[in-house]
Amino acid sequence: MKQGWEYKKLNEVCEKGSSNIVISKLTDNDGDYPLYGASGLVKHIDFYHQDKPYIGIVKDGAGVGRVNIYPAYSSLVGTMQYIFPKKDCLLNFIKYFLVKLDLSHCVSGATIPHIYFKDYGKDLIPVPSLKIQEKIVSELDKINELIRLKKEQLKDYDNLAQSIFYEMFGDPVENDKGWEVKKLEEVCNITSSKRIFADEYTDKGIPFYRSKEVIERSKGLPISVELFISPERYSEIKEKFGIPVVGDILITAVGTIGKIWSIDTDEKFYFKDGNLVWLKDIDTSLINTIFFRRLLEYLIDEYKKTNANGAAYSALTIAKLKLMQCPLPPLPLQHLFAQRIEQIERQRSAVQKSITDLETLLASRMQYWFE
Repeated sequence: MKQGWEYKKLNEVCEKGSSNIVISKLTDNDGDYPLYGASGLVKHIDFYHQDKPYIGIVKDGAGVGRVNIYPAYSSLVGTMQYIFPKKDCLLNFIKYFLVKLDLSHCVSGATIPHIYFKDYGKDLIPVPSLKIQEKIVSELDKINELIRLKKEQLKDYDNLAQSIFYEMFGDPVENDKGWEVKKLEEVCNITSSKRIFADEYTDKGIPFYRSKEVIERSKGLPISVELFISPERYSEIKEKFGIPVVGDILITAVGTIGKIWSIDTDEKFYFKDGNLVWLKDIDTSLINTIFFRRLLEYLIDEYKKTNANGAAYSALTIAKLKLMQCPLPPLPLQHLFAQRIEQIERQRSAVQKSITDLETLLASRMQYWFE
């Protein structure tokens, strides 16, 4: 606790508000005022609940505990909670405190998670002078703005890479440039892992990846491994079935499907069957691995759109992957593309590192001010 600062319960410096808005009852309601839900903007309607900016917290279901500030002349759906600071606290100061508080410690309910203001309202919040609050908010806002700008840079690099791909090769699904086409199974071996049972997990040893870890790897983020297998089990699998190596590709197959990690490390790990698809033995006489990774993104994005019944696919199967049509431009052209992408990736990696550093700084400053 900071010396000289006053500390109060959150419910002494904030008031809560409730929403009775049910999305299904607003099908025919259209207007100028935004309505927000757990995932962001839902639609525009012809009325609003709040005429000033406010804090919104997801109180039920997926995303429970997520905190954001929302604009004046807007509303929240019924699964969210309004929070209004009293005169002692700035809106953004309260928001930063709630983010640092991590409301997951108040979650209840096994099937549908909930949080209640009556529970987290008992938590103590520092209440320095408004001048100090302004200083804290200004500092944290500046760091967050830098992070936002850096993330925009990442999007620019991604858009540039996509633009180069389409300029050189055309639409990979339509194959409007008439390249030679092979089935994906003719370009690589598509498989999964040897099944690992829950009783084979260990507290330490060889990292065991699920979709979460591969998604982190695909974004170039530090990974947080939660499961392991023994070195002895890993050696047995390596000897009998083989393991992923640098240049192989792992793709998430359930949940958030289609996230791709082209393995770029010789660190030991194994992965969960069913969660991930493993592309190995890639025929580099036909395809450049950097080009291949980009091509897969576009092919899988198309696959995810709809199935024969018009619904979005919820899983990526080995059988479907094997039959995907894979255009094969001349190898020298693929290599030229790879050279350009490697330059972009080097710049992208530098930006990603700066984002990680800024996020570490933000966490450090949040801890300094609120603990």
